[in-house]
Amino acid sequence: MQKVIRRTALAKGQAQRKAMIAAKKQRRTDYKEFVKQQQQRESALSQVARKERLNRKDDWLRGPLAAKRDSGAEAGNYGALSPQLLNLPKIPRHLRRKYINVVAGERVCIIRGRNKGNIYEVDSVDAETETVTLRNAIKVDQKVPEWVSKLYGTGRPYYTLDVPIPLDDVRLVVGLVDDTTGITRDVLVRHIDVGPPFLEREVGSTIPKHTRYISGENIEIPWSQPKTVQHKDEEQDTLRMEVDVHSWTPSLLSPPFQSSILDELRNKFSKYRSRHDPEWVKEKLIEDYRQEYLKSRTLLTPAGELQAKRLAEKENARLAKLDSDGNVIMNVETSTFIERFMKQTAEKAKLGTA
Repeated sequence: MQKVIRRTALAKGQAQRKAMIAAKKQRRTDYKEFVKQQQQRESALSQVARKERLNRKDDWLRGPLAAKRDSGAEAGNYGALSPQLLNLPKIPRHLRRKYINVVAGERVCIIRGRNKGNIYEVDSVDAETETVTLRNAIKVDQKVPEWVSKLYGTGRPYYTLDVPIPLDDVRLVVGLVDDTTGITRDVLVRHIDVGPPFLEREVGSTIPKHTRYISGENIEIPWSQPKTVQHKDEEQDTLRMEVDVHSWTPSLLSPPFQSSILDELRNKFSKYRSRHDPEWVKEKLIEDYRQEYLKSRTLLTPAGELQAKRLAEKENARLAKLDSDGNVIMNVETSTFIERFMKQTAEKAKLGTA
């Protein structure tokens, strides 16, 4: 029993070490892929900027003889960037910051770049890329296919959108009341501490659970509450009293979802699954019938009959050596040897006591 316990403990330890090594290897792979995507994006942006600088220099040198660049394939969207250049690579999960202290609706100040010192309102926050999108801060034209322009009804082969900015390039702006004058002033918070209490939010809320403080001052920074959207009731809207009526009763006999969703929740061919598609069940039955047919054909051959006969004789010989209780019957030589050994042992014991 101790060997079994020891073997189990060793197997558990080996499994844990393998899992740790695999997780470490996956983190390293994710980091390399992130760095590779980041370098490719920066290289592509640098090539675009270098090309535009050369074009501007060429236009300045040629003057009226400068080439018309917004023609041909780039007619109507000259100067717009491709979506691949604007998509930021996602930061690996193990490298992301644990707490994000900025939410939509708050004001931040840009501390780097051309718009340094300007204050804007946060439109959205992306935790996967650790960026914020500011309202009317930095805009750029993005190339879009024809069906997208028709969908939005713009009729233009480009779409103007706000460029995301890294969280390290902005600082939160908080309005604090001066104790002496009573005037509210905007304060640029350089460092933010995270601490309790950790509050539970409503389902779907974008406000984090932690509480934030101004570093070194122990002043709590309240979260900006999301704006409530007032929906106007129209004639085609369903009445609230009709929505609250329970018209469907769940049952254990039939799932309350489509059969295709069951494939996403559990493996389609799992042995623990009780519901299978009729087509799959039919194929499995045909496969079982085929195996039985091939097995019967094997037995009908002379080689198969000989092998089956030898196996049957071997099994009969094994059963002949067992008694009615299933124990092995000893032969005469073995029983004689045991009897002689027991007699010799008894005689030696008598001589020793005498």
